Amino acid sequence: PFLFKIYIYQELMTDLIFTERELVQSLKEYIQAQESKLETVKNWANKLDVLTRTSTSDPEGFLAHPVNAYKLVKRLNTEWSELESLVLHDPSDGFISNISMHRQYFPDAEDEMGAAKALMRLQDTYHLDSESFSKGKLPGVRYNAFLTVDDCFDMGKTAYNENDYYHSVLWMQQALRQMDAGEESKTSKAEVLDYLSYSVYRMGDLPRAIELTRRLLSIDPSHQRAGGNLRYFEQLLSKELREKGHDEQEPADEKPIQLGTYERPKDYLPEREIYESLCRGEGVKMTSRRLSRLFCRYQDGNRNPRLLLKPMKEEDEWDNPHIVRYLEVLSDEEIEKIKELAKPRLARATVRDPKTGVLITAHYRVSKSAWLEAEEDPVIARVNQRIEDVTALSVDTAELLQVANYGVGGQYEPHYDFSRMSDVEAGGATVFPDFGAAIKPRKGTAVFWYNLFRSGEGDYRTRHAACPVLVGSKWVSNKWFHERGQEFRRPCGLTEVD
Repeated sequence: PFLFKIYIYQELMTDLIFTERELVQSLKEYIQAQESKLETVKNWANKLDVLTRTSTSDPEGFLAHPVNAYKLVKRLNTEWSELESLVLHDPSDGFISNISMHRQYFPDAEDEMGAAKALMRLQDTYHLDSESFSKGKLPGVRYNAFLTVDDCFDMGKTAYNENDYYHSVLWMQQALRQMDAGEESKTSKAEVLDYLSYSVYRMGDLPRAIELTRRLLSIDPSHQRAGGNLRYFEQLLSKELREKGHDEQEPADEKPIQLGTYERPKDYLPEREIYESLCRGEGVKMTSRRLSRLFCRYQDGNRNPRLLLKPMKEEDEWDNPHIVRYLEVLSDEEIEKIKELAKPRLARATVRDPKTGVLITAHYRVSKSAWLEAEEDPVIARVNQRIEDVTALSVDTAELLQVANYGVGGQYEPHYDFSRMSDVEAGGATVFPDFGAAIKPRKGTAVFWYNLFRSGEGDYRTRHAACPVLVGSKWVSNKWFHERGQEFRRPCGLTEVD
C-alpha cells in the first residue's frame, strides 16, 4: 500500500475534564446541603441546651406552668421526630447518583497503569529526569502540574510491580528526594526506602542497596524484611569482594541517583536508540546537499479539473525515498467534523499477529482509532476525493479513512505498512530510522510516500514510527492505497528503481 497521512488536532481527554468539573460541582452541592443540615441541627441543639438547663434545675416548678408541660409533650411527640427524620435524611443521594452515572466512563486500573507507563516512555525517549516531571518542567507546557511524593511513589510502585526496577529506582528516588526536602505525604519514608533499596539491589548496586537498607532500619528497627535483606546483601557483597581479591568494601556512591546513574536494560527493539534519538531531533540526516534537492511547488494532480483553479501546495520533506507534504489539505471545520464522527467509535488500535493473523492490541502501538466510510458524511467523501485528486491514485480499492488519536505518551514503534492530522506542543514526530528522517506534525497538512517499489516489492527503507506525544494530543487520518486498482495510474515496473 501507499500511505497518505493527515495531521489534525485536539486537546487531551477533554470529555473527562468536563466530567470531573461536573462532579466537583455536584460535590459542592452535597457539601452545601450537609452544612445546611448540620447548621439546623446545631441551632436546635443550642436552643434545647438552654431550655433543658432551666427545666432540670427545677423540674416541678418548670412543669407547674401549663405551657411548659404542653411544649414538652409536643417536642417529644413531634419535633424530636422531625429532627430524627432530618438526621436520617442523606443529602448524598444526588452526588452518589451523579458519580454512579459517570463511573462507566472513568479510567480503570489498566488505564492508570498505562498513563504511568506513558510518563516513563516519555522519560526514556526525551531524556527527562523524574524531577523534571515532578516539577512540571516540560517543553511547550501552558499550565503548571506537579507530582507529589505519593504520585512519585505510585509511579515507582507501578514499575516495581512490572519488574521494571530501572524506572522503580528513578521514581522512588524522586519520592525520597521530595520527602527529604520536607514535603508531607501519606506514604512513609520507610515504605519508599523498602522499595528503593530492593530495586537498587536488582540494578546490581549492592553498596548503595546496603546503605539504603541501613537507613530504613534506622527508621524502623523492627522491619523484618529489611533485616533479612541487609544480611543477604552484605553476604553477597562479601562474596564479590573475596572473588575480586579485595579486603575492604568500597564506600557507596554518594552522588544521588538520577537519569544516567544506571544503564537502561536493552529490549526487543534493535533500533531503539536510533528511533528515540530521532524523536529528540538528534541524528537527523538532513544535510545541506540533501536540502538543496528539496523544493516546493503547486500540484494540480496532472491537470485535474478540481485542482486547476486552486492547486495544492506541495513541499518535499525528503528526497530518497521521496516524501512530500501537502499544505491546507483540511480546513478547521473539516477537522472538527472528522473528529466528531470518529470520537464515539474510538477503540484501542490493534495490530495483526504475524503468526495467527488475528487482530490484537500491542504495547508497541499505543493509540485509539476509528474507521470512517465515505457514505457516512459528505466531508468524508470530499476528503477522499481530494486525496485521490492530489495523489492521482484511485480510492476505490483503498482502505477506509482511519482516524487515530495519540494522547500523551501515545506512540507506534518502528513498523512497516506494507503487508499489513495535528500540531503538537512537543513530540509526536514520524521518524524513519533507516535513513534518519523526522517529519514533524503540522495541523491540517498531509504527508505522502510510497511503501512499495513499482515492481511490487516492499521498500524496507520506509520502516517508520510515531514518536511518543510529550505535550498535547495528536490526531492523524491515514489513507492506505493498495497496489490493486492502480495499474493504469501507477504502472508496474520490473526493477526496484523504476
